[in-house]
Amino acid sequence: RGMSKNELKQSLEKIEKVINDACGFFEQMNLPNRSNTNLRDSVTANSRGAVTTAKPPSVVIGRDKDCDDIVAMLHGKEKYAQPDTNSSQCYSIIGIHGISGSGKSTLAQLVCAREEKNGHFNLVMWVHVSQDFSVDNIYMQMSEATTRTPCLQFNNRDTLRTNLEKELHGKRFLLVLDDVWYNNRDVRQYEKLQQILSPLSAGKAGSKILVTSQTRDALIALGATEQRCISMSVLDEDVFLKLFKHYAFHNVSVDDHVRRILEEIGTDIVKKLKGSPLAAKIVGGQLHIRPNIESWRNSQDADHLDDTMGALWWSYLNLDVQVRQCFAYCSIFCRRRNFQRDELVRFWAAEGFARSGNERKDTEDVCHEYFDELVSASFLQPEVKKYSGQMDTYIVHDLLLDLADKVAGSDCFRIENGWKRTGESWTMCEEVPPEVHHLFVQTYDSALIIDKICKLDNLRTLIIDSVEIKNPVEEKVLESLFVRLRKLRVLIVPVYNGQGTLSVPESIGQLRHLRYLAFMSTYYTVNTLVLPGTLTKLYHMEVLDFGLIRDLVFNSCEDMFSLTNLRHII
Repeated sequence: RGMSKNELKQSLEKIEKVINDACGFFEQMNLPNRSNTNLRDSVTANSRGAVTTAKPPSVVIGRDKDCDDIVAMLHGKEKYAQPDTNSSQCYSIIGIHGISGSGKSTLAQLVCAREEKNGHFNLVMWVHVSQDFSVDNIYMQMSEATTRTPCLQFNNRDTLRTNLEKELHGKRFLLVLDDVWYNNRDVRQYEKLQQILSPLSAGKAGSKILVTSQTRDALIALGATEQRCISMSVLDEDVFLKLFKHYAFHNVSVDDHVRRILEEIGTDIVKKLKGSPLAAKIVGGQLHIRPNIESWRNSQDADHLDDTMGALWWSYLNLDVQVRQCFAYCSIFCRRRNFQRDELVRFWAAEGFARSGNERKDTEDVCHEYFDELVSASFLQPEVKKYSGQMDTYIVHDLLLDLADKVAGSDCFRIENGWKRTGESWTMCEEVPPEVHHLFVQTYDSALIIDKICKLDNLRTLIIDSVEIKNPVEEKVLESLFVRLRKLRVLIVPVYNGQGTLSVPESIGQLRHLRYLAFMSTYYTVNTLVLPGTLTKLYHMEVLDFGLIRDLVFNSCEDMFSLTNLRHII
């Protein structure tokens, strides 16, 4: 029969009560019970409280004039009130360009914060574009920023665009398109950029688009005039030193003599960082947690600090070994992926990354500490919320993701939109390393999975991020995955509204190492997910995530008692 996740949770709570009563009986009778701690802790969800990191708060230093200039352009004031190239459009475009790590997004965030307060625009939206973007995904991001709620999945792009036009109608908006990439030899990319702009004509006159990019060409391609393309200037030496000191000395308690020496060393270190705000933040953050003369002198002599990537590499080497492994794992995900704390922690725990001298310490607690260290070192950075009520999320900066790619090597791999179809066959721009352990696939495709992925015998992680409506997940493909990929620890499969009934093959019971299983949907669906009784043979299972699927069919709920390591049903 069909059952909800709540019913499944209630059944497990009854099992937990029996376990707790039994444990209490053993304790009262003073009887040995080797499984006491394991049973009680494994069924009960992790009750860890909130953790506060010692990371200095992010600041913007030395960009007030740039911010003032952009706001003046947005409001069409004085010398910036120049005619638009296309007077029939309700919007005009302003651009910020500069190298990666120069602070483009930070400046745009500062502008947005001002505009949210002064109310000049009816609506302020923030959308991340990325190198190989999907127009549909951009439309969905715009819709979420417009309605301040998660966007439903629609059947086609026309429906997405029409709904977006309705939301924008009669509103004066500010849209930030962050991190736009452009190749003037790629006609298809130019066409996609123009498609992004097509629904925006529904807005009110005076609307503005603020674009950040590494190149001015991208800004011009979108329609910005030369006068409205702002180059990220290099911070003055004294301003840059002030920025570094904020991250290195915030709330650091040392005596005056030590502080004077540290400031002298810091002044020398700053000269090596070549004015990179990202390097100042990362290196300053690492020195912040080691406020002693010896550590700072060692850093002063490090050759790595002479360029931004070298500074990031130096900071990476100062992380604990297990924390480095957790950071490298982030490389399987797409650029600017939004991570939730619990999401990453559960992945790391399922992969077995937790190492602690205290055997009784909870593995997820250990992974939470790893997460905090990455946040403290700015390897994970808080993301701007698109709407109130949105959960806190974190991102990996593009340059840091490049570093993660390098340190992960062939252990981690992601397949984005890099497939090419030739006739009826698919080829990849870059073949997946046969020894890969952790794999992310942006879009589900049955042929690719059967022909390529099922041959990866060493695979530990398979995360399939999305599914196209015209190409739903097939049971025969799941059968192949379960039979071939016996070493999987983490498996995430997407489903979509209207797929109907999906029956999980009994062969899932062969994935004896599986710890994290998810069938993900982006919003509430009418799908029915049929779970086999062999699911209860997955004794190492820690997380079962059914996304927003409401209807579960599972006739072996009483056998869930065998899943003694189960921690979360989501």
